[in-house]
Amino acid sequence: MAGVTDYTFRRLIKRRGGVGLVVSEFISVEGLTRGNPKSKRQMRFDEEERPYAVQIFGGKADRMAMGAEMAEEVGADILDVNCGCPAPKVVRNGGGSGLLRDPKLLETILTGIKKSISIPLTLKVRTGYSDASINVVDIAKMAEQCGVEHIQVHGRTREQGYKGLVNWDLIAAVKQAVTIPVSGNGDITTIEYGMRKWRETGVDGILIGRGAMQNPWIFRQFADALAGREPYQPDVTEKKDVLLEFFSMCREEMAEIIALGKMKQLAGQFTKGLVGGAQFRQTLYHSHSAEEILENISTYFETLEQNNTFGDGIVEASDDIEFLSCDAASGGPRPRSAAAAMQQSV
Repeated sequence: MAGVTDYTFRRLIKRRGGVGLVVSEFISVEGLTRGNPKSKRQMRFDEEERPYAVQIFGGKADRMAMGAEMAEEVGADILDVNCGCPAPKVVRNGGGSGLLRDPKLLETILTGIKKSISIPLTLKVRTGYSDASINVVDIAKMAEQCGVEHIQVHGRTREQGYKGLVNWDLIAAVKQAVTIPVSGNGDITTIEYGMRKWRETGVDGILIGRGAMQNPWIFRQFADALAGREPYQPDVTEKKDVLLEFFSMCREEMAEIIALGKMKQLAGQFTKGLVGGAQFRQTLYHSHSAEEILENISTYFETLEQNNTFGDGIVEASDDIEFLSCDAASGGPRPRSAAAAMQQSV
C-alpha cells in the first residue's frame, strides 16, 4: 500500500508474527530508473522482513525491466508487478490497472521482466477495468504463459476503486483457470471472513492490507486458526505498546513532523474497534508534537484500563472509515473522511 507498507510499518507487522510475505510500497519505475531518491528509499528493507517482495508499476516495458533488475540487485526475494492500482495519475500513464486495457503491452512487460531477472515474478491484478471489460481470467492465463509464478487478485474493477462488493467468484474462477498459485484480496479485515473466503474459493493464500492497519496481529491470528488454535487476542497494554513502538520507530527514521503524520495515518485504522476509538483518534489528529502524541496515548489507555471505557464509549463498525490506497502516493482525489485525509497527507 502506497504510503503505508514502508520500512517501518513492515517491520512492526512482521514482529507480531504469522506473516508469510511482506511487500514494499508500490514503486514507480520512472522514478527508480531515473535515480529518484524517494523511489530508491522505498526499496529499503531489513533481513528480518524476508521473504520480501518489491512491487513496481509503470507503462513502459524497458523501464519495467530495468526497475525489476534494480529490485533484484538490492536483494529482493520476489518481484511483483502492480496491475491493480486504480489511481487516475497512475492509470493515465499506462501503469497500474491501466494495463488491463492493453493486455499486449502487459504481455510485453511481463516477458521482458522474466528475461531480466532470476528471482520469482508475481502479478497483482484486478478483475478488469470496468464491469463491461472483465478480463482477469484471460490476463491470468496469459501471465502464466509469460512465466509469472503467483497471481494475486483484488476482486474489484478499476472503476470500483475501493468501493462496492469484492467479487470472490471471479477470484475463484482465476484459481480454476491456472496451475500457478493464486491469492485473493479485498476487505479481509476479520479472521472469520478471510477463512470463509479461503475455503470457498480454494485460493492458495490471502492478501491483507488495510486489515493489518486495523489489527497488526491479524496474521498471527490467521496462523492460529489454520493450526486449530484459538486466535491470539492482545490485551489493552499490548495495543498501547504497539502504538508506542510504531511511533518510536518512526521517530528514529524520519523528521518529527513526518513521524506525526505517520502516527495519525495508522491511528485512522488502528483506532477502529477500540472503545471510544473515534474520540481517541481525534485527540491524536489534533496533536502537534511528539509530547502531545505520547500524552494522549497514555491518557487514553490509562482511562480504558481504569474504567473500561473512554469518551462516548462507542465502538465503530468496520465500514465506518473510508480507506484509499495507491491514491495516497499518486496525487489522487481528495478523500471525504478524516481517516483518508491522514492517508494522503504524508
